[in-house]
Amino acid sequence: MPDVLVDSNILVYAHDPRDRAKQQQARSLLATLSSRPGVALSVQCLTEFFSRVIRLPDPMPPADAFHIVDQFREVFEVLPLTERDVLLASAASAEQRRSIWDTIIWSVAKSNGVVLILTEDLPGQPVIDGVRYVNPFAADFDLATLSLRA
Repeated sequence: MPDVLVDSNILVYAHDPRDRAKQQQARSLLATLSSRPGVALSVQCLTEFFSRVIRLPDPMPPADAFHIVDQFREVFEVLPLTERDVLLASAASAEQRRSIWDTIIWSVAKSNGVVLILTEDLPGQPVIDGVRYVNPFAADFDLATLSLRA
């Protein structure tokens, strides 16, 4: 069972040269996470990555983006998006007044027992129904000291 779900913004920053500091942080984080068990991506994160990098100001060729998506799939567990996840996310989006895309990531994490989402897009509260959000670009972020399961 995965402990960590990596959001698409981290995947995109690793391939977007417009912010070199975030690009380096994202690349370093992904390199570290790729050697650890229990790290997952969602199907939605892969599709968001592909969609965003082919539309950057200096767009990545779709064939290159596909190759990177395929590499992510080989390195990380990919969690599916189910009908149940969509229903849970829709209810959460309405209740919490958050984007459906953000609540889909949460619902996939929740459905798969993931306890931590690494993302720059933090909700108003750091923990939602047992799923904790952490910004890996925050000044105080330290993956080595990050506790996953209580």
